[in-house]
Amino acid sequence: MKQKIYQIDAFTDRLFGGNPAAVCIMDSWLDRGLMQKIAEENNLAETAFAVKKGDTYELRWFTPETEVDLCGHATLATAFVLFNYYGITENTIQFYSPRSGELNVKKGANGWMTLDFPTDPIVAIRNIAELDNAIGLTPIKTLKGKTDYVMVYNSQQEIEAIQPNFHLLNQLDCRGVIITAPGDDVDFVSRFFAPKCGIPEDPVTGSAHTSLTPYWSEVLGKTKLTAKQLSKRQGNLVCEYLGNRVKISGKAVPYLFGEIDI
Repeated sequence: MKQKIYQIDAFTDRLFGGNPAAVCIMDSWLDRGLMQKIAEENNLAETAFAVKKGDTYELRWFTPETEVDLCGHATLATAFVLFNYYGITENTIQFYSPRSGELNVKKGANGWMTLDFPTDPIVAIRNIAELDNAIGLTPIKTLKGKTDYVMVYNSQQEIEAIQPNFHLLNQLDCRGVIITAPGDDVDFVSRFFAPKCGIPEDPVTGSAHTSLTPYWSEVLGKTKLTAKQLSKRQGNLVCEYLGNRVKISGKAVPYLFGEIDI
């Protein structure tokens, strides 16, 4: 069996920036174990698999170690593939995730695409000593979302300087840890660590911005915000808070087209 595969750099307008994702558009679902092996072989933060069902594309995402509930950059990459290589003429692609419900991506001007995702409500909690030790710097505030912790700091310089202990992070009961602060030239910056999912530091995490956008929208008193993820590859996003939904916009560029011999 031959299966086309694409590798796309998402949330960037330059090659080797943003977050690389693999994309497989399939006629029908493969066995879950086989999809996990493909994701492990790709060894990227996420591999997205999509199957067309009527007017909707069902969508699932796998890290090298597990299937995840939601992935922004791989959804953006999948939309890029469909818009550019599968003859999609409409401006909006409807996706459905068995784990996260209805999602869509709208094509805008000058290469921009916009994700429409459910908001992840976050609540303030007491600082957790194990979490502070793993990150190596006590935050001014700790919050908890559906799957991630959010740690808030004072400055972009603090975010850039943090060197977490990944062994300690891997022992925490969560998908990942988001660290964030006001940005120097954007509204807010962040980094994301998820060693338990096989991703020590994710280059750009769309799903993390479903938590970050409502928080910074309230703090800064505005609904539309600019954001940057401060990984080595870096990524740029524009986010809009709409209550129970979040819009997350970015660009993408192609890196690789290939074929899997299964």
